[in-house]
Amino acid sequence: MEFNCSSPTTIPVVSTFASPFDSSAAVNGSDSTSTRKPISLWPGMYHSPVTNALWEAKSQIFERLLDPPKDAPPQSELLTKTPSQSRTSILYNLSSDYILREQYRDPWNEVRIGKLLEDLDALAGTISVKHCSDDDSTTRPLLLVTASVDKIVLKKPISVDIDLKIVGSVIWVGRSSIEIQLEVIQSTKENSDVSDSVALTANFIFVARDSKTGKAAPVNRLSPETEREKSLFEEAEARSKLRKRKRVDRREFEHGEINRLEALLAEGRIFCDMPALADRDSILLKDTHLENALICQPQQRNIHGRIFGGFLMHRAFELAFSTAYAFAGLVPCFLEVDHVDFLRPVDVGDFLRLKSCVLYTELENPDQPLINVEVVAHVTRPEIRTSEVSNTFYFTFSVRPEAKATKNGFKIRNVVPATEEEARRILERMDAEMLTRKSQ
Repeated sequence: MEFNCSSPTTIPVVSTFASPFDSSAAVNGSDSTSTRKPISLWPGMYHSPVTNALWEAKSQIFERLLDPPKDAPPQSELLTKTPSQSRTSILYNLSSDYILREQYRDPWNEVRIGKLLEDLDALAGTISVKHCSDDDSTTRPLLLVTASVDKIVLKKPISVDIDLKIVGSVIWVGRSSIEIQLEVIQSTKENSDVSDSVALTANFIFVARDSKTGKAAPVNRLSPETEREKSLFEEAEARSKLRKRKRVDRREFEHGEINRLEALLAEGRIFCDMPALADRDSILLKDTHLENALICQPQQRNIHGRIFGGFLMHRAFELAFSTAYAFAGLVPCFLEVDHVDFLRPVDVGDFLRLKSCVLYTELENPDQPLINVEVVAHVTRPEIRTSEVSNTFYFTFSVRPEAKATKNGFKIRNVVPATEEEARRILERMDAEMLTRKSQ
């Protein structure tokens, strides 16, 4: 992605906590004489350093979303926009803002990935709004929601002591869907080349709905200008076709696949029927389960009054990390978010249960064993005795080399299913991942 001279003014991110040593400082550096409503009092917004910075920078667009015109007509004519018109960058001054640094620090002196996932979703949402805006205050704005996360890949560790930049833009649009690509950039003195400074890449898919009818709504067209933008558009178009093909390919297992199911279930049956003879290097999938639950609070809602998708990703990541940690016995190293589905919205007051497990492991490379973790979020309503899946998350971890070196005889175990349903989940996920790798 090209982020040089055409990049707009970078939005600075500052800490959301006042310094305990500087009581006179205004929060977020705001002027106390400002007549605009303080951003902390705006309703329907999940607050973080990044969401605060984004809202401050583009307040007019978002104030319109908070209070849309009543009975306003929909956008009458679609516009054609370029990727540069939605391109947005944010800067974390981690090297100088020690309060911001403490908000993002993890126990290993790196940036907390869970918080970064929140920020990526917030920035992607901002970019989608910029692309879909018609700059007409008399029309009703679109409802834009995260449909899925195609891929988030960590290319190198992200230090919490070095300034960080996230840059993103719309790279593809369909009739009512938008793909946004984000890059997290962290440069060092030894490595000043932009391509080598990319620490993480992410692709978010948003869909547009009419804010009154709830039906799919068309979005502004996209006109790539540079060769790089045209290439990204073509790659995203191919991914869109691949996603449609995956949906069509979800069929009943054929004869050859039944054999794969049986092979997966063979060791699981030994665990269940003859546990004393089971392979000590394997573990049942159900024995890797972890779970937590929460009531979704108003402070976690977005501008549409529903729970912020970045918050859900953050909570899912923390549970997946803990699952990989408990499974491996060593501190895991995050590699990528393989895929995230947002199947239904989560509302304020919902009782959310997050269930995780190690779905399967890949042990072909002993230097970098892969641990694939599934997290499923259920919206549970005890009053009417229902439970629906709202989100599915797939994460891949390995083990930190320095941690592995401290443990003699370290070995990652195989995960085996005990039921046909578990075996089917494993095969479907492995096949989807294989199809994705072939397409890259």
